[in-house]
Amino acid sequence: MTSAVRSSPASEVTLVSTLPALQLIYDTAPIGLACLSLDCRYLLINQRLTEICGISVEGHLGRTVRDCVPALADSVEQIVRSIVATGDPVIGIEVAGQRADQLEERSWVTYWHPLRMPGGEIVAVNVAAEEVTERKRAEREIRSARDAAETALRHLRDVQDVLIEAEKLAALGRMVAGVAHEINTPLGSSLTVASTLQRKAEQFAAEVARGNLKRSTLTGFLELVSDASAQLVDNLGRAAERVQSFKQVAADQTESYRRSFDAGELTGQVLSQFERQLRTHEITLSFSCDPDLVMDSYPGPFGQVLSNLAVNAMTHAFSGGKTGTINVSLRAIDHESVELLFSDDGCGMAPNVERQAFDPFFTTRRHDGASGLGLHIVHSIVVDRLGGQLRLESEAGAGTRFQLVLPRTAPDRRSRNS
Repeated sequence: MTSAVRSSPASEVTLVSTLPALQLIYDTAPIGLACLSLDCRYLLINQRLTEICGISVEGHLGRTVRDCVPALADSVEQIVRSIVATGDPVIGIEVAGQRADQLEERSWVTYWHPLRMPGGEIVAVNVAAEEVTERKRAEREIRSARDAAETALRHLRDVQDVLIEAEKLAALGRMVAGVAHEINTPLGSSLTVASTLQRKAEQFAAEVARGNLKRSTLTGFLELVSDASAQLVDNLGRAAERVQSFKQVAADQTESYRRSFDAGELTGQVLSQFERQLRTHEITLSFSCDPDLVMDSYPGPFGQVLSNLAVNAMTHAFSGGKTGTINVSLRAIDHESVELLFSDDGCGMAPNVERQAFDPFFTTRRHDGASGLGLHIVHSIVVDRLGGQLRLESEAGAGTRFQLVLPRTAPDRRSRNS
């Protein structure tokens, strides 16, 4: 291994004469300092360096780095050669190792500067060492805490995604219950009419077989067939209309694709899912809408917002058997946006509840199985998916009012995510 450059004897004599003054500076410095000759011998060491590195002055002064710290000798000699060759300092070199009196690994950041004679000749190298063991430990702890927090956040998002999917399935479950009820009524009436018609047809056929058919019997049977046919067409038409309506709503809620739709028509279809539940709880639903509110947006998320608001009202505003009214209105603000108002005269919210209403997993009815995601999903859909604005006003005992301002043309989701 090539040794470090050795300074001239004259230069060393001059340097030695300045050491007492330099020692005074070293002793008052708050960081570890050492002065190395160009052949890497320790010329000066201050008290702070002995404290942070666990070394002794007597064991180092006059000796080479290779004798005292063999593991670092190659690196130190390379740095000294670089400073002699370029005249430039070398700063920010990190050193890790163990003190002789401790097993724990410690870290230092070192700064290397040339010491020059008045004529510019480099005669020695000054080394400053700052211990950063605690800082490095704190950085590791911060990284560890950050990694743990990121892992927890990913887990939380996974759980949230699962709960959101469960919320969607619950909404579809409520819709299926509504379908069953709404279709059962016209189909039940149709079955009754068809059974009556079948029985009358059998009686009419028997009279024809006996050969004693009267004009009045024929006339009565024809009137019955005409009336029964009209009822069947009416009831089955209502059932088909309900099926088509629910089919469209279900498709929109399971496939969040974009299309043009009439906001008023879709709002009516979604709210009709809850007619039976509202009647059962003696809650009156009032819906008013401007005509021709065509939107180019996402009907599935739009419908889910309405469903969540309706369920939230039934669950929280009218809990415990309370009755009241839900008012829904939809109007055009201008050619570019519409306003949806969803209000109730239920129990309202206390100020602390209103402040947290849109927070994920916040609920006042967790003991009843509520997930605390209903209004959070509403806020996310309105702001992030539909590009709208959402405002909540509520007062304990005076009901709750949601104001949604939605653009008729939803922003492009791809451009929002890019």
